[in-house]
Amino acid sequence: MKQYCEDYLHFLALERNASRNTIASYRLDIGRYLRFLEEKGVTVPSGITEAHAAEFLSTLRAAGLSPRSITRCISSLNGFHKYLVGEGITQANPMEGIDVPKLARSLPGVLSTAEVEAILNQFDGEIEHAVERKKRLLLRDRAILEVLYATGMRVSELIILKQRDLLEAEETVRVFGKGSKERLVPIGKSALRWIARYREGCRRELEKKGETQDALFLNARGRPMTRMAIWKIVQAYTRKAGIGKEVHPHTFRHSFATHLLEGGADLRAVQEMLGHSDISTTQIYTHIDREYLKEVHRTFHPRG
Repeated sequence: MKQYCEDYLHFLALERNASRNTIASYRLDIGRYLRFLEEKGVTVPSGITEAHAAEFLSTLRAAGLSPRSITRCISSLNGFHKYLVGEGITQANPMEGIDVPKLARSLPGVLSTAEVEAILNQFDGEIEHAVERKKRLLLRDRAILEVLYATGMRVSELIILKQRDLLEAEETVRVFGKGSKERLVPIGKSALRWIARYREGCRRELEKKGETQDALFLNARGRPMTRMAIWKIVQAYTRKAGIGKEVHPHTFRHSFATHLLEGGADLRAVQEMLGHSDISTTQIYTHIDREYLKEVHRTFHPRG
């Protein structure tokens, strides 16, 4: 059974181009499932019934797993069983009759345009008065935040962004999203200006120190940035700006989408820029837009 699991994960990596995070999640879910089945004396895929699958999910609920985690697990197991059927290893998928929990769609946190400006403005005086080494890193950090807000890219996309992905003449950037899907996103003059300052005043020095892999953004050792390093930058400048709400790199992505829609952008254009394969994923931002409109009405209408 474990070998079937490894074969399936190998299939996801090679045939479906699944990300490392997806494969790690599926390995965790399926591994837990197989241990449960082993305790039940089930040692071959053909011996798995819908009753086994339902009982396994009941144990997850009893253990206090959230509906979201259980939904992810159902997706993992459903994919695994579909693979077994497709390979001719089993005849039926015991997950077919399992109901997926309904999830309440929570609205993502966003920054107002004034809050974005407040975060970016923290650099102004600091850059001018910083010592040379500190100044270099400040230029990098400002460029990172400018790019996050200008493009709405995920932090996982930012850390693999290459210098060759900048198409400066077209004012666009080539982004590789989930499943290595490529999209072109406008980046705007402000972000390009800060990238140019960073490359001239910082990156040239950093690239002498390590193996850059052509990554645009480098750490102090000349290596590509990590997720945690980007998170720390966002946290540091959010605190300096005096913003009390929880802000993380993805907040810039949510803010990017919300501000575009507030400004009248077409939903499908925003979908394209975010790299969503399904427009229903993008539609959550229309709820935020409606909340904004209601707030405007309450604030400015005589009988709001």
